[in-house]
Amino acid sequence: MACFLVPAAEAVVATIATKVIHKKEDPALTAPASGEAPDKPVKVPFSRKLKWLTNLLWGGSVLLAFEHVWHGEVVPWFPFLTAASNPEDAAEMLHEMGTVGVTMALLITAIWLVMLAVSKVIEKRPETPQLEAK
Repeated sequence: MACFLVPAAEAVVATIATKVIHKKEDPALTAPASGEAPDKPVKVPFSRKLKWLTNLLWGGSVLLAFEHVWHGEVVPWFPFLTAASNPEDAAEMLHEMGTVGVTMALLITAIWLVMLAVSKVIEKRPETPQLEAK
């Protein structure tokens, strides 16, 4: 019913954190423009990695919101969530948000943490010399 609101709330917090962290980061950490060869091994800035999380969260939330609109659980008039109009349904909605919504947000964050681990392994890999074409 409203499970998409939990990842959306996390996405809002992560988006704000991304903006704040990006402003504080050293511009020298950013990767060169595509087509340019880096002078030294490039480390992906944390703000970009946090952007991966926000993209995952916003994308999942939008898809879930669309699915709830499709099934008539979200409507364009107040109170917007059909379950919010009835106290019994509201309790069920809050239970769903606390179980399904939190689980989805945690799963998305866990997937992002795996992405960070893979990124760290790739960043630590020794650079292989490029073979020149003859």
